[in-house]
Amino acid sequence: MSEALVIRPLRAEDEADWRRLWTAYLQFYDTTLPEEVFQTAFSRLLEQNNREFQGLIATVDGVAVGLAHFLFHRTLWATTDTCYLMDLFADPNVRGQGVGRALIEGVRQRALAADIPSLYWMTQEFNYPGRTLYDKVAEKTPFIVYEINS
Repeated sequence: MSEALVIRPLRAEDEADWRRLWTAYLQFYDTTLPEEVFQTAFSRLLEQNNREFQGLIATVDGVAVGLAHFLFHRTLWATTDTCYLMDLFADPNVRGQGVGRALIEGVRQRALAADIPSLYWMTQEFNYPGRTLYDKVAEKTPFIVYEINS
């Protein structure tokens, strides 16, 4: 990518760009959410709390082109915490140009700075573009996700 790619924490003034990118991410998964969820999510992402979701935004020459949402949390399988990458999205116009990889690395670096050695995420089987990247930067595990929605 020849332009200046910057990965930085989400800020209050990013709300319009974040909404645009998160809406596109949700559309990829055929999902819509009510306004209340958008407001709550953005508010949580701005909290200065390592136990709350955090957000990164990717910009190219000042234009927002990607986002990542992540959470540090405890695990009973280790004495150290772990990091869950919940959402990762790159605008289709910049896919294949290193934005997703840079966002994953940005999350990884923040986890390492917090003394958190592990990072994990999940994706849907049909997300072939994402999985192409994930297969290059991480190890696929054999876990299957089950869910109950009441």
